[in-house]
Amino acid sequence: MRLIGIDAPETRNLGVKVRKEYFGTEAKIFVTQLLKNKKVKLTFDVQKTDRYGRVLAYVYLENGVFLNQYLVENGFAVVSTFPPNVKFVEVFTKAEKSARNKKLGLWKMN
Repeated sequence: MRLIGIDAPETRNLGVKVRKEYFGTEAKIFVTQLLKNKKVKLTFDVQKTDRYGRVLAYVYLENGVFLNQYLVENGFAVVSTFPPNVKFVEVFTKAEKSARNKKLGLWKMN
């Protein structure tokens, strides 16, 4: 599965070059703790899968938190939209700007 509209740093890359991205470990731990033993609701945009067959979704936690936005506004992901799945591009852009200004998460060092 892939979260629509965002890109989080990777802890590993399965391609030719194996590399660990800055803040990848922190992002992975944050998401793992946030989702452990939780039920989520998936919603979709124009496309339900990508060219690799991965499900493309917006994720909502049981308490209504919009995970995609939450990760960006806390500096654990950046905006990364691919048309036609752009329903929340303005929301994500605003969230990223806020995280940058507050120097949250991966923006601490910038």
